[in-house]
Order: sequence, then structure tokens, then C-alpha cells
Amino acid sequence: MISKKIQGYFNKAVDIVFGIILVFLIFGVAIGAVQLFFTTWKLLAFEGVTGYYIDIIADVLTLYVLIELSRSLVEYFHTSRLRLTFIIDAAIVFVIREILIALFKHELQPDMIYAFSAFILVLGLIRIGSVIVYQREKMISKDLGS
Repeated sequence: MISKKIQGYFNKAVDIVFGIILVFLIFGVAIGAVQLFFTTWKLLAFEGVTGYYIDIIADVLTLYVLIELSRSLVEYFHTSRLRLTFIIDAAIVFVIREILIALFKHELQPDMIYAFSAFILVLGLIRIGSVIVYQREKMISKDLGS
């Protein structure tokens, strides 16, 4: 059995590592937001209707993925558990980002559309299941607290 002292060291090490990851994610989001601001000036080049819009859409969705991952780490510091819903949300947005980019560039084949659709369905079902489990845990802890 793991002693309390070793488990305490482990928890501190995980907290430190997650803290470092969170700091880098915050820097990444801040730098990405600033770069996105400067990228919007490329829209004034008037290079057709599509122009640089796909780049901006991809950048915004990438920032959203980073924000969702940051939220999961922030939630970890509050509960000492990683919430699956935030991670699944980031995965769903990432897959949708890839689909949008491939569709926009006309590079997506029908078999890949089916594969992405099945993957998003599975991720959606996992997310629904994780929300149901989280709500049950909340209700059980509430009942035990009363």
C-alpha cells in the first residue's frame, strides 16, 4: 500500500506539472489571440471571398481547443480530478475544426466524412455519459452531505 507521505509527494508533483502546463497554455492562448488580431488585417487584401477566412476560422477553433484544455486543468485544481466533459469538448471541437478545414479546401472524401461522423457520434455519446455520471456523483455527494 502506498503511504500517505508518498501519495502527498505524488499529488504535489502532479499539481506542479499541471500548473506548468496551465501556464504554457495561458501563454499560448494569449499569443494566439494577439496573432489572430494581426491576422485579421490580411482580410483587407481582398483576395476573393474566401481569402484568409479559413485561416482565421482554423485559428479561432484552435484557440477554443486550448481554452477547453485550460478549463479542464483549472477544474483539476478545484476538484483534484480531470473532468472528462472539458476534454471531450476540446476533442469534438478539434475534429470539427479538421472537418471544416478539409471541406473548405475540398479535400474531404466521402469515406472520411463517414469516419469523422462516427467519431463525433462516439465522442458525443461519451460526453453525454460523462455528464450523466457527473450529475449522479453530484447528487450522491449532496445526499451524503445532508
